[in-house]
Amino acid sequence: MTAETPSPSPNAPVPPGPPSADPPGQDRRPRDRVPMYGDDFAADPQALYDEMRLHGPLAPVELAPGVEATLVVGYDAALEVLRDPGTFPKNPSRWEKTVPADCPVLPMMAYRPNVLCADGEVHTRLRAPINDAMARVDTIELREDVENAADRLLDDFAGAGEADLVGQYARALPLLVMSDMFGCPPDIGGRLVYGMSGIFDLERAEEANAVLTQAVFDLVTLKRERPGQDVTSWMAGHPVGLTDEEMAHNLVNMLGAGTEPQQSLIANGVRLLLTDDRFAGDLSGGNLPVEDALDEILWTDPPMANYSSTYPVRDVDFAGHRLPADRPVLVSFAAANTDPSRATRGRTGNRAHLAWSAGPHTCPAKGHARLIASVAIERLLDRLPDLELAVPAEELTWRPGPFHRALTALPVRFPPAR
Repeated sequence: MTAETPSPSPNAPVPPGPPSADPPGQDRRPRDRVPMYGDDFAADPQALYDEMRLHGPLAPVELAPGVEATLVVGYDAALEVLRDPGTFPKNPSRWEKTVPADCPVLPMMAYRPNVLCADGEVHTRLRAPINDAMARVDTIELREDVENAADRLLDDFAGAGEADLVGQYARALPLLVMSDMFGCPPDIGGRLVYGMSGIFDLERAEEANAVLTQAVFDLVTLKRERPGQDVTSWMAGHPVGLTDEEMAHNLVNMLGAGTEPQQSLIANGVRLLLTDDRFAGDLSGGNLPVEDALDEILWTDPPMANYSSTYPVRDVDFAGHRLPADRPVLVSFAAANTDPSRATRGRTGNRAHLAWSAGPHTCPAKGHARLIASVAIERLLDRLPDLELAVPAEELTWRPGPFHRALTALPVRFPPAR
């Protein structure tokens, strides 16, 4: 739930990355088009953002081999793009006609009849059921659901003395919480998570997208027949009268944002608490700086690092760049947040980051997302106060892909607990 996003797994191989480049500096020219795929970008995206900044607040990039786009890396420019849907509309239909059907980023960027691809009155109509349904979620019950899900997962490995917190905790916990919030049975829930996670991985994106589509239509059919006290049923019964197709594709957006990015927010938050001296300290002291760590992650390593695709309908001159009609313009939340012109000494309590997007497409559930992550991390550290990394921090690896910032694993050890 980090933004309006169709984001949502097992890791899959991805196309080989481009040849490594020397670290960028002011004394050399940046590449004409900076690649955002492969292991180099996954391992150190900030180095690539620094290279991109040599182009200015916007940079020409490749999202996948042969897939050209422009990435907004400046904070002020990003705000302007996000707040100006007239110049930067969200509908990708015309761009889709220019790429092959097997384009590896298409499952993340293709048109869907949901809020992500809509502007103006259509966006307002599609967003109303989402806003109203999320407003009905009881945050006290949500906190209890997160605690129960956390305890259920922790009970499975607390006695082992070691765990992979991505595979055994951060990936599973949002699924348990979202399944309850959206009235989703386990069979459909498992397919949803597989599909939503898979569309991030370039090699299996097409197959994962097919699994995801079928799962959400099955959920809509179920809730039309047997409505309950859940977000899906509330949306289905909303006065705007969403069609089955609109329901399904808006659920892709919501469930995706609530699972794949959410797992990264939890895992990256734990990683920061265990590795950064500003936050680590004595985790058993009872005064856990979880909220401070989440602020830092949302500024420097947001789970949806690069997204919010827009598609100018005509050539646009913007921030010193000529943007061709129908070529994607994406916002780098990660690069914009770390724009040197916006550098600040202290981020604690500062919520002016763009991790939740901005403008009409601001995440409608950012409060819920933050609550889930903070409770999940607090419960973990309450139960396992002597938690520590099982490998040096520099040996942690990241999943390749242009859109997300996600660990492949987070191995930890701790004294076995009951």
